[in-house]
Amino acid sequence: MSRDFRKHADLFDRMATRVGVDLEQALFRGRLQPGDLSGAVLACTDCSDPQDCARWLDLSEAEGGPRDRPPGYCRNGDLLAALKP
Repeated sequence: MSRDFRKHADLFDRMATRVGVDLEQALFRGRLQPGDLSGAVLACTDCSDPQDCARWLDLSEAEGGPRDRPPGYCRNGDLLAALKP
């Protein structure tokens, strides 16, 4: 697995956690298919500014509490919104 793919998998997982989405539960309950998960990570790799995403995550994690939604530029914002409980 490439380092870039791993970096974006981590960013996507962190983003899901920040907006209150449990990816493991979504997979377990059938709300998210394994192919959808890898597709989301691939969409994340197309992000033009992953450093800004990482900064947003770092700041929001430092502030605590979940966020309602990822930043507007997130390529997976609609997917994450649909997966929210």
